[in-house]
Amino acid sequence: MGDKKHKVVFVMGCTASGKSKLSVNLAAYFPSEIVNSDKIQFYKGLDIMTNKITDSSEHHGVPHHLLGVIEDPEADLTVDDFCRFVEGSIYEIVGRGRLPIIVGGSNNYIEALVENPNTNFRSRFDCCFIWVVVLLPVLYKYIAKRVDKMVEGGLVDEAREMFIPNADYSRGIRRAIGALELDKYFKAEKNGEQLYRDDLLKLAIQEIKGNTCKLALCQFQKLHRLRDELGWKLHQVDATAVYEKSGEEAVNEWMNAIVKPSRAIIRNFLEEN
Repeated sequence: MGDKKHKVVFVMGCTASGKSKLSVNLAAYFPSEIVNSDKIQFYKGLDIMTNKITDSSEHHGVPHHLLGVIEDPEADLTVDDFCRFVEGSIYEIVGRGRLPIIVGGSNNYIEALVENPNTNFRSRFDCCFIWVVVLLPVLYKYIAKRVDKMVEGGLVDEAREMFIPNADYSRGIRRAIGALELDKYFKAEKNGEQLYRDDLLKLAIQEIKGNTCKLALCQFQKLHRLRDELGWKLHQVDATAVYEKSGEEAVNEWMNAIVKPSRAIIRNFLEEN
């Protein structure tokens, strides 16, 4: 490999900000492949709850790595496991002469990957960070709508299939937002309790929305720390206006405010020595 540093792109941002969508848009423009860096999406199952891209129409023919690769729902994905998985995928992709695009919201794990003194990631890889920004009040409204769509799409039925009484929600895939929140509802359902059951479901859905918003806030704060304290050069693209519009206007805004500037950032990055 010599002393050449391989180019790697990271698409970062809060949950529901459009990271996955942008990564697919970019991968369709540059010869590249996508590597998942959302630790919960490493697990097989709960595709609706974890917002995993599984539909080929969403992939648009772009190879995706590290989605649903852990079969055991109880297994713990350590930081070291995460780094080993992601680096392995990166080397596979650069070995094919393509650009790795790392996308996901597990920012603590991403920091560990990039800043690990034992692996010297930065001495081997040249990194470009794109941050999809959405003002939090706007994002919170969208999160609420997205959770409603997830429920309509079968979230509760999906979670019911994995429900077991007295499950450990601090391990494996059950750390996903939605699993613990639905626990009381499923227990009432299993015990045949009719009274308050509908209320428990409504409460669970509200808790899913609230905890997803809390996650978005934590991610937002973490990204600021990566930029302000660690000095990461995060190229911001602001998607707020996209989420304030709908239909064709939103599609055009996404292309003009997010996709085109991101393409330009990566093009400049790839042209750098």
